[in-house]
Amino acid sequence: MKRVVIGMSGGVDSSVAAYLLKQQGYDVVGLFMKNWDCESAEPDFNDVKRVCEKIGIPYYAVNFQKQYMESVFDEFLNGLKMGWTPNPDILCNKEIKFGVFLQYAAKLNADYVATGHYCKIENGTLCRADDETKDQSYFLCALTKQQLEKVIFPLSHIKKTEVRKIAAQLGFINSAKKDSTGICFIGEQKIKNFLKTYLGTKIGQIRTLDDKIVGSHDGLMYYTIGQRKGLNIGGINSNTKRWFVVKKDLSNNVLYVNNGDCKELYSNKILLQNFNSFFNFIQISCTAKVRYRQTDQICIAKNIENKEVEVTFLEKQRAVTLGQWCVLYNKEKCLGGGIISAILS
Repeated sequence: MKRVVIGMSGGVDSSVAAYLLKQQGYDVVGLFMKNWDCESAEPDFNDVKRVCEKIGIPYYAVNFQKQYMESVFDEFLNGLKMGWTPNPDILCNKEIKFGVFLQYAAKLNADYVATGHYCKIENGTLCRADDETKDQSYFLCALTKQQLEKVIFPLSHIKKTEVRKIAAQLGFINSAKKDSTGICFIGEQKIKNFLKTYLGTKIGQIRTLDDKIVGSHDGLMYYTIGQRKGLNIGGINSNTKRWFVVKKDLSNNVLYVNNGDCKELYSNKILLQNFNSFFNFIQISCTAKVRYRQTDQICIAKNIENKEVEVTFLEKQRAVTLGQWCVLYNKEKCLGGGIISAILS
């Protein structure tokens, strides 16, 4: 009997995934990862225990706080200091959920690992899940082919509504539990106040593109391109439209804004770094997402060198943000993804 160690968060998705694996005849072991020292960890682990006891599988808890801090959170903070808007969830999947977790599972004699992610692996290729509204292939674009060889995604063909239905029928304590949001593993926080603990403040000016001072900011790291909330400059002119962040000047610590849906927010050519490719290509017509919830955008991707990829979109994209990930697709197949490191035009 093949052994599968499944990462369990205390949520409904990983709980139902564990149940499905048991039904399929695997020797299933639940593993709860504690990657941040927060109060929510204990209630979540209690949910894991109750679900595992109901299913009839063993469970363990493991502490990866040190690895998470070094491999994910420190990198997240470094990106913010550069004026970027990093995506820690993608790095967390690569380094923790399918990194040190895989290594730990091997010590438990695992043949495979599993999670409650909504995505598919077909012929060794990362693909979108059947439930397009919940597909999470975007967040898994940094995994290597070697990592994928050891992974099972039990929810690949199931819709979220069906997952909750199964959990309710089984009497799982978390059948109606709210999906987690916020930074990976850290949970729901008032993000700006939370980050100030680590980054402090660096007060600077907010200016319009014609250099009119319209306010002040607490630090460029707390703002992202296209942001309109939290600027506290809405009352300057009652006749103006909404203000948007359009540019950051790190050398002078100036945040630039404009009002209306301004042209400065649009671009059609970007450069990606650290591109993780599932397919070899020189130039390819495909689609891309520059953020998770975005619909697919038609583009041409050109492989430069040293894991750099140039992406040219058919239509201009709004508020492309440095530090975020751009993920490429060919229909259902994920071609790979990389960090947006430059906006070329």
